[in-house]
Amino acid sequence: TAQKVTEQVLAFQYKALADHHVYLEGTLLKPNMVTAGQSCPKKYTPEQNALATVTALQRNVPPAVAGVTFLSGGQSEAEATVNLNLINQVPGRKPWALTFSFGRALQASVLQAWKGQKDNVKTAQEELLKLARANGSAAVGKFEGSLQTAAGGASLFVANHAY
Repeated sequence: TAQKVTEQVLAFQYKALADHHVYLEGTLLKPNMVTAGQSCPKKYTPEQNALATVTALQRNVPPAVAGVTFLSGGQSEAEATVNLNLINQVPGRKPWALTFSFGRALQASVLQAWKGQKDNVKTAQEELLKLARANGSAAVGKFEGSLQTAAGGASLFVANHAY
């Protein structure tokens, strides 16, 4: 499952960091959220994704790590925001800041609103502000309602995406 694989990757990662005496207080982790893969026929609820993500982190990420900054992983802007919000609402020990490092999930609607046109700059800025506010609230578990964006609920998944 996605949770098992995430846990294995995190365990190997922190073993290697320990072997090399890395000062964890000076690090940020930039992982995936635990969600079913794009081709997985079974989909899970955002609440299940949040619990699986927090469980994987609790089992494998040392408390000394300064923060966890999630990638959006091809989720739509709304999905990434809802999942981040619910991750922060999972009860229990979470000794790290749990926030976002979204690229596509912060830019898609902004770029769609802008369209490279000078006349659209204000609209694009408003779209960015809306997304930043929503994700800022989600980073502290206080996002409420739905997120209507220029990209709609479109998936931002790109097959074979490489960073």
